[in-house]
Amino acid sequence: MIINDMPQIAFGKYSLSRLIVGSNTINGGSHLSRFVNMQMKNYFTTERILEHLTECQQLGINTWQSGPSNLNWYKMLQEQRTSMNFISLGCDAEDRPNMLEDAVASGVIGIAHHGEHTDSSFKNGKINLVREYCKRVRESGTMVGVSTHMPDVMKHILDEDWDVDFFMCCVYERHRTHQELMKLLGDVPIPVSEVYLENDPPRMFEMMRQTDKPCLAFKILAAGRLCDKQETVEQAFKSTFQQIKPNDAVIVGMYPEYEDQVSLNVQYVKEHSHLSTQAKGS
Repeated sequence: MIINDMPQIAFGKYSLSRLIVGSNTINGGSHLSRFVNMQMKNYFTTERILEHLTECQQLGINTWQSGPSNLNWYKMLQEQRTSMNFISLGCDAEDRPNMLEDAVASGVIGIAHHGEHTDSSFKNGKINLVREYCKRVRESGTMVGVSTHMPDVMKHILDEDWDVDFFMCCVYERHRTHQELMKLLGDVPIPVSEVYLENDPPRMFEMMRQTDKPCLAFKILAAGRLCDKQETVEQAFKSTFQQIKPNDAVIVGMYPEYEDQVSLNVQYVKEHSHLSTQAKGS
């Protein structure tokens, strides 16, 4: 039985649950350590992946956000006659020249330009390549979005009024360079590759409120760094919904080996999603 009282948002012609299941846990990308990565990969067999996604759907989560490398599992879900939506990342990649076409053929409802590549293009003065990719997604008939970890990137896109339907917004600008961290902090934490700053989420939330388009916030739990206690997990959900628009949603990767994170997160969304009262520009 599918529990359908999950809060939802309009997303083009679709209706998405305000809690979207992510994929970093499934893919073994913990952003914590290679040991956690290996544990996640060992846990998430194909059988457990399908069980996990089925549980999400049964509890009212009707959307999965992932990359094109997981389309094989999405096809397995479709064979089970699931009604779960799939939002894919995408970009131009020499090793996968048909990435966009494969995603569209698999029935994804939207494609967002991959955030790592978006931000790299912005820093290298090649953001127009991202815009050209978005145009190709538009021509494919699929909803088009951009993923980013940087409020400045989103501001650039909004200022230029790109033809996009949605944004995926990492609330932590986690890949600052050594030089950027030195300028900002006067020192560089170890490891330099993964720095999560307390004041980053409000900056991204403020930018999300500058558009009336749906924004999907991700890494609201700082890639697991806020997960030691359920009190801090719930507070992260509450704080997020207090600062995003009523037509925004959150993407959260879940790891159910030691606790029922799916049920817990569903509960937090149901309890706190009504706090999203801030309109565009507020």
